[in-house]
Amino acid sequence: MAKESEAPGKSLQRGFAILRALAEAGGEGAKLIRIAETTGLTQATVHRLLQALLAEGVVEQDGRSRLYRLGIDFFALAARAGNPGNLRDLCRPVLQRLSAMLGDTVFLLVRSGFDAMCLDRCEGPFPIRSFTGDIGGRVPLGVGQGALVILAFLPEAEREEVIRFNVPRLVGQGFMDEVYLRAEMAKARETGFAARRDFVLPGMGGAAVPILDRDGRAVAALSIGTISERLGEDRLPTVVEILKREATAIGPRLNPFDPALRRPAQSLGSAARGG
Repeated sequence: MAKESEAPGKSLQRGFAILRALAEAGGEGAKLIRIAETTGLTQATVHRLLQALLAEGVVEQDGRSRLYRLGIDFFALAARAGNPGNLRDLCRPVLQRLSAMLGDTVFLLVRSGFDAMCLDRCEGPFPIRSFTGDIGGRVPLGVGQGALVILAFLPEAEREEVIRFNVPRLVGQGFMDEVYLRAEMAKARETGFAARRDFVLPGMGGAAVPILDRDGRAVAALSIGTISERLGEDRLPTVVEILKREATAIGPRLNPFDPALRRPAQSLGSAARGG
């Protein structure tokens, strides 16, 4: 039987086997030994091919955990080859429709590491203050309705990692403690939305629902910001129902290879160039 290094024309095939193994591992990634077990290749062969894939940017390695995962260049290539629509373009008509229908400012938030970033917003007639501010603004996951529902609907392992990292940031800024944060997340998972009035920003209120991908993972959030009196018990259920309906329609249309879902700043650059 020929050795792996002697088999001609196998490197490309083995490289794709590694990419498939990383795709199956998901966003968390996988260690070299697990990739070798999944692909049936030797650890030496996997290491050699991983180094080549790292050099091309289609694979990346976490500096702390040493786990390998698919890199941003892989997703960017897939996005260009597949559906050209991106999250901002997909949601822009939705934001405009919601703002006109509800008469409030509507936000599109996406996860960016341990933060939530405002990818787009559509102004309503009422002057408001928001946690994220303008497009490109960011807050720690957990602060504000949109950032809270994204955090609440992340897979448990990711959610716990974010909580460990963000709780000291939140407490330091006077927002909340861990007990309160966990209670609010549990409420959001149970009801499917988050809503607050006069929390940190007096006179301001907001409501948000998650946008879930095909795997039920929160990748973004639709959120409205308005004055507190417009989110009373009589109006809130209607607002939430409308937001949920739009978010449910967006989910199946998401391009899983959209770089904005992994690197939202790239979409901000595209938006600035394209209007």
